[in-house]
Amino acid sequence: MEESISGFKIRGDWGDVVEHGERITRALRDAGVHDPDGDFEARLARAFEEWDEWRPKAHETLESDVNEKTAEQAHVEEGKGEKAGKRPDQDIKTAGEKLSESYEQLEDDDAEAAVDNWKESIDYVARAADSAGRKALRRVEDTVYQNVMTQLAPYYFDNELISANVQQSTRNGNNGEQFVFEVNVNDDVLKADVSDRLAEFDDEIDRWHVEVEKDTEAAEAIEGAEPPPKPDDTSRSTTN
Repeated sequence: MEESISGFKIRGDWGDVVEHGERITRALRDAGVHDPDGDFEARLARAFEEWDEWRPKAHETLESDVNEKTAEQAHVEEGKGEKAGKRPDQDIKTAGEKLSESYEQLEDDDAEAAVDNWKESIDYVARAADSAGRKALRRVEDTVYQNVMTQLAPYYFDNELISANVQQSTRNGNNGEQFVFEVNVNDDVLKADVSDRLAEFDDEIDRWHVEVEKDTEAAEAIEGAEPPPKPDDTSRSTTN
């Protein structure tokens, strides 16, 4: 792994890419980022969940799964109207109602209220146009991204917590596909914490993949052999 101001970078095969993402995710989890009731705010916990969903998995491929997830997280954000749950036609209708009220208030010599309703009418028209524009853009952005952008740039992820990109580099002879995966933690203090934890993981590399205890009792029953002693089991140890 290479560490620089731009993040933590790994070069290798798909397994290396997946493990790099797992290590950083584990380091962030150990730092408590995933816990909204801890020292970090709920927004960072959500950002962690987004990263955990996007990071490459062992059963995925770059061109299909990561491509699709990258396009999905790159969607144009919702505008004010969409966040309010209003369609463009609903905002246009409300704008018309506000404009009618404005005319009525002018007839009643209530100029101040008329101006307020007129301004609200304009706001609703603008919000409707914004929602319609964002909706139209989303209709094409998935196709544009998946078929055009990924031919020109790496697959990327970016939120408040993490900035990352992964791309296929070259085919390295008999080693198959090779990739470059770079992940940066956007908060400097948290990044230093993650760096320390990644160094600790390197010291424990032999135990990184040993997460499931082996079922030695099944082997004993099948083969009639005595299982090897567990690390804390001295009752079966023998000396020559």
